[in-house]
Amino acid sequence: MTEEPSLAVVGAGPAGLAAALAAAARGVRVTLLDAAGQAGGQIHRQPAPALAARRDRHGGRTWERLRAGLEHHRAAGRITHLTDHHVWCVVRASGSGTFAVHALRGPAQEEGVTVRAAAVLLATGGYERVLPFPGWTLPGVVTAGGAQALLKGGPVPPPGRTAVVAGTGPLLLPVAAGLAAAGARVAALVESAGPAALPRRAPALAAQPGKLAEGAGYAARLLRHGVRVLTRHTVVAAHGTDRLTAVTVAALDRHGRLRPGTARRVPCDTLAVGHGMLPHTDLAETLGCALSGTAVRVDAEQRTDVPGVWAAGEATGIGGAALALAEGHIAGRSAAARLYGTAPDPRGWAAADRARARARTFAAALDAVYAPPADWAERLPDDTVVCRCEEVTAGRVREAAGPLGAGDTRTVKLLTRAGMGWCQGRICAPAVAELAGCPLTAGRRPFARPVPLGVLAALPDLE
Repeated sequence: MTEEPSLAVVGAGPAGLAAALAAAARGVRVTLLDAAGQAGGQIHRQPAPALAARRDRHGGRTWERLRAGLEHHRAAGRITHLTDHHVWCVVRASGSGTFAVHALRGPAQEEGVTVRAAAVLLATGGYERVLPFPGWTLPGVVTAGGAQALLKGGPVPPPGRTAVVAGTGPLLLPVAAGLAAAGARVAALVESAGPAALPRRAPALAAQPGKLAEGAGYAARLLRHGVRVLTRHTVVAAHGTDRLTAVTVAALDRHGRLRPGTARRVPCDTLAVGHGMLPHTDLAETLGCALSGTAVRVDAEQRTDVPGVWAAGEATGIGGAALALAEGHIAGRSAAARLYGTAPDPRGWAAADRARARARTFAAALDAVYAPPADWAERLPDDTVVCRCEEVTAGRVREAAGPLGAGDTRTVKLLTRAGMGWCQGRICAPAVAELAGCPLTAGRRPFARPVPLGVLAALPDLE
């Protein structure tokens, strides 16, 4: 009897789950690895079983369908779901043509695990783009995604907290609505984009009426909770000694620059701030996959240019859950066919292809609408910390790019240590690139996360 082909799927968010279900339904043995304790990713994050927290019902039917499919294939032995597995490297094993997926198991991330598979599908998601400003390192300042994760996955903030939600992007709406519903007083939602930008993208936005209805629903909740919405505004600074006590916000002109004389102080003890997301491409880079800008480049089947490697979801470009589901389904079906040695028939995923096209158009329209303020880097004071891990200031980055002649982020890193800390530049890289006046390029690393030396020493012989 011929052994069933095997596929390792990294990431159990919408893209990874859709891919795993599609491949398993076509006879592929799937190993689904994810760093979280439960499947779902950020969008379908569930409270820990021990917590009696309120569950977020965003995408409830979709999540129930994915969860039921996962349980069905797990029970049938077609999917092995490995939770709390933090993948740090994927390599092609010499001679065999298979892949070795190296992970650290458990919360302590001290035990090494290796999974072998004939092919790999990367659904590694994205991470938040955070642009620094004076006071952004104060306790009480969190990312918008971090606030959303706390709301979905654990106890809600106690009533009486005063919050400001700021930055740009559609994520701000559910975060502000969620904080208000959890009992916090949301003093303001500060959005740097202006409403005039939306009508110019009306045809593309109208192609996704469900998304528009969802946004209108969040807006209605904000109105019901009395949340003040300040469009074309930005946070200039956060204030406090031991923790956040207030933020200063100011208006922007139609070119995205600060309007003089518009600054105002808003008292608060919580600031949730975010400026969109970037694709998570570390594992793809270690495999040598080509990038398009900051995203993994894929073809119509979601294949990368490395044979045997597929990618789907935010790693191929930020576009939301609907796009991730469509891409994951296509990638899973393509991988299954290719593993069995046949060319897939695109007619089999025609509906997913149409959904992918619509979602990509919608995502491109949102990217054009939600852009960070044009002059944020110019007005950032020299003493503002940009790289928190290594405590590198904006002034040191400017010095590296100016008098010292650094022309790329790698040289800035060598001169200043910006990006050499625990996060390996995931937080500071966009800001460093903007301050240095150079493109944001992916920094290829051998490992996607820190690895204990004992784990490296105990690696199996890949020959």
